Amino acid sequence: MQEDKHIEIEQQINVEISEEMAEGVYSNLAMIAHSNSEFILDFIRLMPNVPKAKVKARVILTPEHAKRLLAALKDNIRKFEDAHGDIRQSADEEFPFMNFGGPMGEA
Repeated sequence: MQEDKHIEIEQQINVEISEEMAEGVYSNLAMIAHSNSEFILDFIRLMPNVPKAKVKARVILTPEHAKRLLAALKDNIRKFEDAHGDIRQSADEEFPFMNFGGPMGEA
């Protein structure tokens, strides 16, 4: 009797990034909203004493990819903390919680 073997073929993907995109964008606030078919992540730069904030990037994900992103972030945070110690979170009481309607979470 022959056993079925699962063979994993490693696929290499060449990812290109423009010079402008490679510079990245700074964000110190993320707002997350979702529907039954997608998660919307808005990355925002909030400046002290400025009542307006601009969305600097928006990423739209399927629920499956959002869950994969969460797992990848957890894994990378664990690796970072293993190498550099625990990430401390400040108890910033002035953090603005804004709700623009609909289901939402903050990060």
